Amino acid sequence: MLKALVTGGAGFIGAHLTQALLDRGYQTIVLDDLSGGFRDNVAASAVFVEGSVTDHELVDRLFDEYQFDHVYHLAAYAAEGLSHFIKRFNYTNNVIGSVNLINAAVNRGVDCFVFTSSIAVYGAGQLPMSESLRPEPEDSYGIAKFTVEQELAASHEMFGLDYVIFRPHNVYGELQNIGDRYRNVLGIFINQIMHGEPLTIFGDGEQTRAFSYIGDVVPLIADAPLTPGARQQVFNVGADQPYTVNELADAVRMAMGVPDHPVVYHEARNEVKHAYSDHSKAQRVFGRQATSGIEEGLARMVSWAREHGPRATAPFSGIEIEKNLPPSWRT
Repeated sequence: MLKALVTGGAGFIGAHLTQALLDRGYQTIVLDDLSGGFRDNVAASAVFVEGSVTDHELVDRLFDEYQFDHVYHLAAYAAEGLSHFIKRFNYTNNVIGSVNLINAAVNRGVDCFVFTSSIAVYGAGQLPMSESLRPEPEDSYGIAKFTVEQELAASHEMFGLDYVIFRPHNVYGELQNIGDRYRNVLGIFINQIMHGEPLTIFGDGEQTRAFSYIGDVVPLIADAPLTPGARQQVFNVGADQPYTVNELADAVRMAMGVPDHPVVYHEARNEVKHAYSDHSKAQRVFGRQATSGIEEGLARMVSWAREHGPRATAPFSGIEIEKNLPPSWRT
């Protein structure tokens, strides 16, 4: 039986990935500090360990105990816009934590290390975003993700650690933390409607993103170590069709049955205006995957959200730089 570690496995993508690995016959161990995930997201048949990837002694103990074949590293604080204002926290969690795992993987002879990066590594003005482009990240989150990508490439050259890197984007669906005010706009919109609050949009709402349903993304990540041609490669993964934030707001209001729900516009944030990817490389290696349309995916997410109810999470309490912090993030 193959053994897998899933970091961030109590989070949104990680919980779905954990279930996919269990379905594939893996013994699956989840490491999560529950800073953004929920214990009840984790399948009962997985081994759950509460802790952080920044705790290198804990990481080393787990690798010694379980002798993992495959590592799936999803643990990260993934609030891209907020990362400008929490640089130390961002790099500690997203770089140092990753290095702890890479060290352990090299020292214990892990067969393959799968890393979820982000299209944040590309920066602005490179559309559609393709793996052949030179990354030019514009925020601390993207810089951290690209740093780990480079470290994995260096660790393969130096130590022979095999890896696969995915750059997913704007993934949504069941189990998402809809109470997170800093990321996951579809979840934010659903939660705001459920709380009776207006939808909040930064800028004019004409920024574009392609949104990817969770069920279309996870199978590729789960199968990566055993897919011929995937190792030592980087793949964009997700949906092709971009939408404006205004269009998404309309889609959420329709899915929630409140087409006239109010919308409030805030001052624009410093963010990439347009972001969507080319997925032809993933299609060549993994085969063309069926994809869910935004209406279909939203219907599933809304059904789940109605069953589980709204969430409320506290504002991030460790802001390091106050300058230019959006006013709506101050309370």
